Amino acid sequence: MASAASAPPTPANLKRIVAASLIGTTIEWYDFFLYGSAAALVFNKLFFPDSDPLVGTLLSFLTYAVGFAARPLGALVFGHYGDRIGRKKLLVLSLLMMGGATFVIGLLPTHATLGTAAPVLLTVLRLIQGFALGGEWGGAVLLVSEHGDAERRGFWASWPQTGAPAGQLLATGVLSALTALLSEDQFVAWGWRIPFLLSGVLVIVGLWIRLSVDESPVFKAALAQAAERRAAAGGAEAEAEKMPLVAVLRHHWRDVLVAMGARMAENISYYVITAFILVYATNSAGLSKQTALNAVLIASAVHFAVIPAWGALSDRIGRRPVYVIGAVGVGAWMFPFFALIDSAGFGNLILAVTVGLVLHGAMYAPQAAFFSEMFATRMRYSGASIGAQFSSVAAGAPAPLIATALLAEYDSSTPIALYVIAAALITVVAIACARETRHRDLTDVDADTARPGAPAPRQQADADSRTSSA
Repeated sequence: MASAASAPPTPANLKRIVAASLIGTTIEWYDFFLYGSAAALVFNKLFFPDSDPLVGTLLSFLTYAVGFAARPLGALVFGHYGDRIGRKKLLVLSLLMMGGATFVIGLLPTHATLGTAAPVLLTVLRLIQGFALGGEWGGAVLLVSEHGDAERRGFWASWPQTGAPAGQLLATGVLSALTALLSEDQFVAWGWRIPFLLSGVLVIVGLWIRLSVDESPVFKAALAQAAERRAAAGGAEAEAEKMPLVAVLRHHWRDVLVAMGARMAENISYYVITAFILVYATNSAGLSKQTALNAVLIASAVHFAVIPAWGALSDRIGRRPVYVIGAVGVGAWMFPFFALIDSAGFGNLILAVTVGLVLHGAMYAPQAAFFSEMFATRMRYSGASIGAQFSSVAAGAPAPLIATALLAEYDSSTPIALYVIAAALITVVAIACARETRHRDLTDVDADTARPGAPAPRQQADADSRTSSA
């Protein structure tokens, strides 16, 4: 029997919770992607002016990758405290940190004013962005997953995932409008600062909405159960409750590895399709920055629309089949993707990016529910965040850097396509090693790890799967 904590909230409450997570993640991803677009378009000129243009782009992407390096640390810290004191408090903190760092980037003097101190400060602010985003994702998707029920969890939990294309849409839209309205000299001189400064307004709106929602009922119930266990078991149990990371590595290390492998194709393909394309389309295909930005803008709108549809499909046929569709599809699309861009036609460019992001959505949509369902409540923030963010160091962080280096070395898109295909193969293997989770009750998962002699979560998932098949 499901506990009261697992009872679904009213539709109005659930929609408010979804809206709070979506708006918050949109703002956070706006800040993060804004940096990536600026790294491809202007940071090479403003902060690395003494370098060859392509080398300058490599250096600007290196500062971009530093943000990913900080994400695992953010996952550890935010996951630890999110599992101890709640999801909501940490989500407010992550929004303040991300928005504050982005706003300061808009005020940062360039190399012409500060010399080498300018790229150093830029890197520090990028580290803060990455740290905040490392803690943001897990809390946002858990807040929705733990408020909903298993029947439609894939659909509702996919909405915070739309914050990525929404943030990309917002960041690219603002940059596209500015490059259209301003001359090249105006944009490089001061226009690039406007999107970063706008982050301050967006953070105020996001905080107002996030502060209005309640903490997860599943987490509150688990917190009460943990208090009872501590009172009954004494110091050893109390110490265990203080270290969610230890519990994750003890009970869920296989799930962490599955989550890391699952993210390889999703993460790498996304940054090749949305960030590296700004370099490839302008340098190799001879297209303008405005044309490339417009293509990403249109494709991001489609990406936003299809993610909930993929999430709903994962509720019907399972998380694993939908994820595999995306991984195989992205790998198969890479050679047509670059061939369409090389044709230098705007329609073909839109088609290349849109199909790529639609296939990416098949991985990204079920990811929130899939990762949430792998872990017990009192270690779920840590487990989901660690699995998602540690992989970003090997996947999303170096993806634009590796793609740019491959282009510089071989002057061909073939090695880049093979790079994405290799990532897709890793993801397919990881999903093949996973168990289906769509029927899992989040409170039952917590009970499984808490009861001595009870089946492990992965064993329980097998039992759930056999029951549903019957």
